[in-house]
Amino acid sequence: MGFISKEILIGVVVSLFATFAGLFLYIEFFSTVSFQETLIILKEQELYGKVLTLATIPNLFVFFVFLKKKQDYRARGVLLTTILIAITTFVIKFV
Repeated sequence: MGFISKEILIGVVVSLFATFAGLFLYIEFFSTVSFQETLIILKEQELYGKVLTLATIPNLFVFFVFLKKKQDYRARGVLLTTILIAITTFVIKFV
């Protein structure tokens, strides 16, 4: 049981890292102002949900890499994190 939990946790951590990297890359490549100014604009215009959704695109790549390497439990961790981000996005958008 401990091995499975460790593998899922690794998938969650890798997924969070991929999401934050996706967020950073999205802001760096598609924003004309500084990183901090972009975060302020996102907050003012309530665009966190949309940007967070785009930031999860790297999770798709990570998920399929784990499946290709037959690391199913790590892929489950990525899927779990992606679902939690989707729920968070839903809450941000509609609540």
